[in-house]
Amino acid sequence: MSRILIADDDPHILRVMSIWLQRHGHEVVHARNGIEALNAIAAGKTGLNPPTGGPIELVISDMNMPQMDGIELAKAIRGSMLRPDNGGTTPPADSSEHDAGDVEIPILILTARCDQQDLNEKLAAYGVRVFPKPFLPSQLVAEIDRLLNPEPLESTAW
Repeated sequence: MSRILIADDDPHILRVMSIWLQRHGHEVVHARNGIEALNAIAAGKTGLNPPTGGPIELVISDMNMPQMDGIELAKAIRGSMLRPDNGGTTPPADSSEHDAGDVEIPILILTARCDQQDLNEKLAAYGVRVFPKPFLPSQLVAEIDRLLNPEPLESTAW
């Protein structure tokens, strides 16, 4: 069982995705925006996440959310969100309160935007997968399985 964080401001989407993921054996943590998502990730690192605690193993985020969108969330998770007021060279002043920087967490951003190819290119450097809306729940579950269980690289023994 994997702990999956869903960040979406639409309660219906949160409910439906939670049902599907729980049916497939995953534990689901909810966030209504990127800031709540960062707090949930940080809480998971310290064992404060209910019901069982432990780290978040996958983040699924909507692209458009209030306070912090999916792109900003992905950058913050990767520890690379920069403050524009000082030339974009240091983390934001409030990033330490979240302590959510983690290169290892797979991130899946859901979007209905028509520029998905551009988004994939922009976010590839952050290791983020853009997933198109609308989708069938079975497609999402298959993508989650791929992200949580990547194919091992073939080793070439000489």
